[in-house]
Amino acid sequence: MTDEERIKKAFEKKNWPEIKTSDSWATFKIMAEFVEGFEKMSRIGPCVSIFGSARTKADNKYYLLAEEIAKKLVYAGFGVITGGGPGIMEAGNKGAFEAGGKSVGLNIELPFEQFHNRYLDHDKIINFDYFFVRKVMFMKYAQGFVAMPGGFGTMDELFEALTLIQTHKVARFPVVLVGTEYWKGLLDWLKNTMSEQEKNVNAIDLELFKLVDTADDAVNYILDYYAEMSISPNF
Repeated sequence: MTDEERIKKAFEKKNWPEIKTSDSWATFKIMAEFVEGFEKMSRIGPCVSIFGSARTKADNKYYLLAEEIAKKLVYAGFGVITGGGPGIMEAGNKGAFEAGGKSVGLNIELPFEQFHNRYLDHDKIINFDYFFVRKVMFMKYAQGFVAMPGGFGTMDELFEALTLIQTHKVARFPVVLVGTEYWKGLLDWLKNTMSEQEKNVNAIDLELFKLVDTADDAVNYILDYYAEMSISPNF
Protein backbone atom coordinates (compact mmCIF):
# COMPACT_ATOMS: atom_id res chain seq x y z
CA MET A 1 0.00 0.00 0.00
CA THR A 2 1.35 3.42 -0.95
CA ASP A 3 1.58 6.37 1.45
CA GLU A 4 -1.25 8.07 -0.44
CA GLU A 5 -3.48 5.00 -0.08
CA ARG A 6 -2.76 4.76 3.67
CA ILE A 7 -3.69 8.42 4.17
CA LYS A 8 -6.89 8.00 2.15
CA LYS A 9 -7.87 4.94 4.17
CA ALA A 10 -7.25 6.77 7.46
CA PHE A 11 -9.49 9.64 6.36
CA GLU A 12 -12.27 7.26 5.35
CA LYS A 13 -12.44 5.92 8.91
CA LYS A 14 -13.28 9.37 10.29
CA ASN A 15 -16.78 10.75 10.48
CA TRP A 16 -15.72 14.22 9.40
CA PRO A 17 -19.16 15.88 9.05
CA GLU A 18 -20.03 14.91 12.64
CA ILE A 19 -16.68 16.16 13.96
CA LYS A 20 -17.04 19.49 12.18
CA THR A 21 -20.52 19.99 13.61
CA SER A 22 -19.23 19.28 17.12
CA ASP A 23 -16.36 21.72 16.64
CA SER A 24 -18.76 24.45 15.56
CA TRP A 25 -20.86 24.11 18.69
CA ALA A 26 -17.71 24.21 20.84
CA THR A 27 -17.22 27.86 19.85
CA PHE A 28 -20.14 28.83 22.10
CA LYS A 29 -18.50 27.27 25.15
CA ILE A 30 -15.23 28.98 24.28
CA MET A 31 -17.05 32.32 23.98
CA ALA A 32 -18.75 31.74 27.33
CA GLU A 33 -15.37 31.17 29.02
CA PHE A 34 -14.02 34.39 27.52
CA VAL A 35 -17.07 36.40 28.61
CA GLU A 36 -17.01 35.11 32.19
CA GLY A 37 -13.27 35.66 32.43
CA PHE A 38 -13.37 39.20 31.06
CA GLU A 39 -16.28 40.21 33.30
CA LYS A 40 -14.74 38.88 36.51
CA MET A 41 -11.13 39.86 35.87
CA SER A 42 -11.89 43.41 34.75
CA ARG A 43 -13.19 44.22 38.24
CA ILE A 44 -10.19 42.94 40.18
CA GLY A 45 -7.58 45.63 39.60
CA PRO A 46 -3.77 45.48 39.32
CA CYS A 47 -2.41 41.97 39.90
CA VAL A 48 0.75 39.94 39.41
CA SER A 49 0.62 36.34 38.21
CA ILE A 50 2.71 33.74 40.01
CA PHE A 51 3.50 30.53 38.11
CA GLY A 52 5.18 27.33 39.22
CA SER A 53 4.86 23.62 39.76
CA ALA A 54 1.69 22.08 41.16
CA ARG A 55 3.91 19.38 42.69
CA THR A 56 5.95 21.58 45.01
CA LYS A 57 5.47 20.64 48.68
CA ALA A 58 4.73 23.11 51.45
CA ASP A 59 8.14 22.65 53.07
CA ASN A 60 10.04 23.28 49.82
CA LYS A 61 12.19 26.44 49.72
CA TYR A 62 10.46 27.63 46.55
CA TYR A 63 7.01 27.23 48.11
CA LEU A 64 8.09 29.40 51.02
CA LEU A 65 9.69 31.91 48.67
CA ALA A 66 6.55 32.15 46.51
CA GLU A 67 4.50 32.74 49.66
CA GLU A 68 6.84 35.54 50.73
CA ILE A 69 6.78 37.15 47.27
CA ALA A 70 2.98 37.10 47.26
CA LYS A 71 2.81 38.82 50.64
CA LYS A 72 5.21 41.54 49.55
CA LEU A 73 3.24 42.08 46.35
CA VAL A 74 0.08 42.60 48.38
CA TYR A 75 1.85 45.05 50.69
CA ALA A 76 2.96 46.90 47.54
CA GLY A 77 -0.65 47.21 46.35
CA PHE A 78 -1.04 44.27 43.95
CA GLY A 79 -3.39 41.32 43.99
CA VAL A 80 -2.07 37.84 43.13
CA ILE A 81 -3.25 35.59 40.31
CA THR A 82 -2.34 31.90 40.14
CA GLY A 83 -3.68 28.81 38.44
CA GLY A 84 -5.67 28.14 41.60
CA GLY A 85 -4.27 24.69 42.31
CA PRO A 86 -1.73 23.13 44.69
CA GLY A 87 2.04 23.60 44.98
CA ILE A 88 3.46 26.99 44.00
CA MET A 89 -0.03 28.15 43.07
CA GLU A 90 -1.21 27.45 46.59
CA ALA A 91 1.83 29.25 48.01
CA GLY A 92 1.04 32.38 45.98
CA ASN A 93 -2.59 32.39 47.03
CA LYS A 94 -1.68 31.67 50.65
CA GLY A 95 0.69 34.62 50.80
CA ALA A 96 -1.89 36.95 49.26
CA PHE A 97 -4.70 35.66 51.47
CA GLU A 98 -2.75 35.93 54.71
CA ALA A 99 -1.58 39.44 53.79
CA GLY A 100 -5.20 40.52 53.28
CA GLY A 101 -4.91 40.98 49.52
CA LYS A 102 -6.85 39.80 46.50
CA SER A 103 -6.28 36.10 45.82
CA VAL A 104 -7.37 34.99 42.35
CA GLY A 105 -7.47 31.45 40.97
CA LEU A 106 -7.77 30.61 37.27
CA ASN A 107 -8.45 26.92 37.62
CA ILE A 108 -8.17 24.39 34.80
CA GLU A 109 -10.04 21.10 34.91
CA LEU A 110 -7.48 18.26 34.74
CA PRO A 111 -7.73 14.50 35.34
CA PHE A 112 -4.99 14.69 37.99
CA GLU A 113 -3.27 17.02 40.49
CA GLN A 114 -5.48 20.07 39.96
CA PHE A 115 -8.01 21.26 42.54
CA HIS A 116 -8.90 24.54 44.17
CA ASN A 117 -6.58 25.46 47.00
CA ARG A 118 -8.16 26.85 50.15
CA TYR A 119 -6.60 30.30 49.99
CA LEU A 120 -8.66 31.63 47.08
CA ASP A 121 -11.25 34.38 47.37
CA HIS A 122 -14.52 32.61 46.61
CA ASP A 123 -15.68 35.36 44.27
CA LYS A 124 -12.39 35.25 42.35
CA ILE A 125 -12.35 31.61 41.26
CA ILE A 126 -12.83 31.04 37.54
CA ASN A 127 -12.91 27.54 36.05
CA PHE A 128 -11.69 26.81 32.52
CA ASP A 129 -11.78 23.85 30.17
CA TYR A 130 -9.49 25.49 27.63
CA PHE A 131 -5.86 26.32 28.34
CA PHE A 132 -5.74 29.00 25.65
CA VAL A 133 -8.67 30.94 27.15
CA ARG A 134 -7.09 30.72 30.59
CA LYS A 135 -3.77 32.04 29.28
CA VAL A 136 -5.50 35.07 27.78
CA MET A 137 -6.74 35.96 31.27
CA PHE A 138 -3.23 35.59 32.69
CA MET A 139 -1.79 37.85 30.00
CA LYS A 140 -4.47 40.53 29.84
CA TYR A 141 -4.99 41.14 33.53
CA ALA A 142 -1.53 40.66 35.04
CA GLN A 143 0.82 43.61 35.42
CA GLY A 144 3.75 41.27 36.01
CA PHE A 145 4.79 37.62 35.85
CA VAL A 146 6.73 35.77 38.52
CA ALA A 147 7.92 32.39 37.26
CA MET A 148 8.95 29.99 40.00
CA PRO A 149 10.45 26.56 39.24
CA GLY A 150 7.92 24.45 37.40
CA GLY A 151 7.24 21.98 34.63
CA PHE A 152 5.77 22.04 31.13
CA GLY A 153 2.85 24.26 32.16
CA THR A 154 5.14 26.86 33.69
CA MET A 155 7.33 26.85 30.58
CA ASP A 156 4.28 27.19 28.37
CA GLU A 157 3.04 30.24 30.27
CA LEU A 158 6.50 31.81 30.49
CA PHE A 159 7.31 31.49 26.79
CA GLU A 160 3.80 32.56 25.80
CA ALA A 161 4.35 35.79 27.74
CA LEU A 162 7.82 36.36 26.29
CA THR A 163 6.61 35.68 22.74
CA LEU A 164 3.74 38.15 23.04
CA ILE A 165 6.06 40.82 24.42
CA GLN A 166 8.75 40.11 21.82
CA THR A 167 6.26 40.41 18.95
CA HIS A 168 4.57 43.51 20.43
CA LYS A 169 1.21 41.77 20.66
CA VAL A 170 0.96 42.95 24.26
CA ALA A 171 2.43 45.92 26.05
CA ARG A 172 5.68 45.04 27.76
CA PHE A 173 5.39 44.10 31.42
CA PRO A 174 7.95 42.81 33.93
CA VAL A 175 8.76 39.10 33.85
CA VAL A 176 10.73 37.69 36.77
CA LEU A 177 12.36 34.27 36.99
CA VAL A 178 13.04 33.19 40.57
CA GLY A 179 15.82 30.73 41.38
CA THR A 180 19.23 30.90 39.68
CA GLU A 181 19.95 27.30 40.59
CA TYR A 182 16.83 26.13 38.75
CA TRP A 183 16.86 28.39 35.70
CA LYS A 184 20.61 28.63 34.98
CA GLY A 185 20.78 25.65 32.61
CA LEU A 186 17.89 26.90 30.51
CA LEU A 187 19.22 30.46 30.41
CA ASP A 188 22.68 29.27 29.39
CA TRP A 189 21.09 27.36 26.50
CA LEU A 190 19.02 30.38 25.46
CA LYS A 191 22.11 32.57 25.40
CA ASN A 192 24.73 30.21 23.99
CA THR A 193 22.72 28.03 21.62
CA MET A 194 19.50 29.79 20.69
CA SER A 195 20.92 33.32 20.51
CA GLU A 196 24.67 33.28 19.86
CA GLN A 197 25.09 29.99 17.98
CA GLU A 198 21.85 29.63 15.99
CA LYS A 199 20.79 33.32 15.90
CA ASN A 200 17.16 32.36 16.51
CA VAL A 201 16.59 35.26 18.92
CA ASN A 202 18.36 38.57 19.28
CA ALA A 203 20.53 39.22 22.31
CA ILE A 204 18.17 42.02 23.33
CA ASP A 205 15.32 39.48 23.62
CA LEU A 206 17.13 37.96 26.59
CA GLU A 207 16.55 41.25 28.41
CA LEU A 208 12.78 40.70 28.45
CA PHE A 209 13.07 38.97 31.84
CA LYS A 210 15.00 39.32 35.09
CA LEU A 211 16.59 36.49 37.07
CA VAL A 212 16.48 36.92 40.86
CA ASP A 213 16.86 34.85 44.01
CA THR A 214 15.04 36.80 46.71
CA ALA A 215 11.52 38.04 47.31
CA ASP A 216 12.73 41.62 47.69
CA ASP A 217 14.52 41.54 44.34
CA ALA A 218 11.48 40.06 42.60
CA VAL A 219 9.06 42.65 43.96
CA ASN A 220 11.45 45.58 43.60
CA TYR A 221 12.01 44.75 39.93
CA ILE A 222 8.26 45.03 39.32
CA LEU A 223 7.95 48.20 41.39
CA ASP A 224 10.92 49.82 39.66
CA TYR A 225 9.33 49.09 36.30
CA TYR A 226 6.08 50.80 37.25
CA ALA A 227 7.86 53.77 38.77
CA GLU A 228 8.20 54.91 35.15
CA MET A 229 5.28 53.14 33.44
CA SER A 230 1.53 53.39 33.98
CA ILE A 231 -0.44 50.33 35.12
CA SER A 232 -3.08 49.22 32.61
CA PRO A 233 -4.44 46.06 30.94
CA ASN A 234 -1.84 44.52 28.67
CA PHE A 235 -3.88 44.50 25.43
